[in-house]
Amino acid sequence: MTVEETGTLSAGSVAAPSSVQLTDEAAYKVKHLLHQEGRDDLALRVAVQPGGCSGLRYQLFFDERSIEGDVVTPFHGVNIVVDRMSAPYLIGATIDFVDTIEKQGFTIDNPNATGSCACGDSFH
Repeated sequence: MTVEETGTLSAGSVAAPSSVQLTDEAAYKVKHLLHQEGRDDLALRVAVQPGGCSGLRYQLFFDERSIEGDVVTPFHGVNIVVDRMSAPYLIGATIDFVDTIEKQGFTIDNPNATGSCACGDSFH
């Protein structure tokens, strides 16, 4: 999955009141991908990992694991899973799916982020 991110995390950011959100379009696309895989037992895991040119990067992947401390949020029949280390970075973030002539893929709008690197999927 390709992910585009808007912004770099700032230490003093004010977080939105809830965990990561999924738009209707993104939920539809996730359901479609799961249907193509023939799996309804997987969740969409969203994680923040070290790496990228700005220090941190997002990861989105299907996962069947349940890890202690996971935050699970259901959206339109799709479970979003965030590990406890990634959760603070993703408070109030919204995952969307865009399909235009210019680009196609999942995007993450994160109110905790203030900038990103040129590749579009790395942040501080």
